[in-house]
Amino acid sequence: MQRKGTRWTEVGMLATGLVAGLVVGLVGWSAHQHRHRRSLFHPDATSRLAALGYLRAHPSVDSARLLRDYLQWEPHPLLRRTARGVLRRTERLLRF
Repeated sequence: MQRKGTRWTEVGMLATGLVAGLVVGLVGWSAHQHRHRRSLFHPDATSRLAALGYLRAHPSVDSARLLRDYLQWEPHPLLRRTARGVLRRTERLLRF
C-alpha cells in the first residue's frame, strides 16, 4: 500500500535532481568557457564555441577586432554565424 505523500516526495526528488543537474552543467560550461577564453583558433570546435561564449560575455574593442579576424578564418558555418552575432552584439554595446 502506498502512502499519500509518497508521490509528491518522488516528484520533489526528481525536480531537485533536475535542478542540481542543470546547476552542475552550467557551472561546468562556465568553467569550460573560462579555460578556453583564448582558444578562438583552437582545432577543436567545442573550444572555439567556448571562446565565443567568453567573448560574448566580455565585449571590448580588442574582442571586436579578434572576432573580425576569426570570421575570415573560421571554416564551420554554424560557428561563423555565432561569431557574427557576437560581433554585432559587441559592436552595439560599444557604441553606447
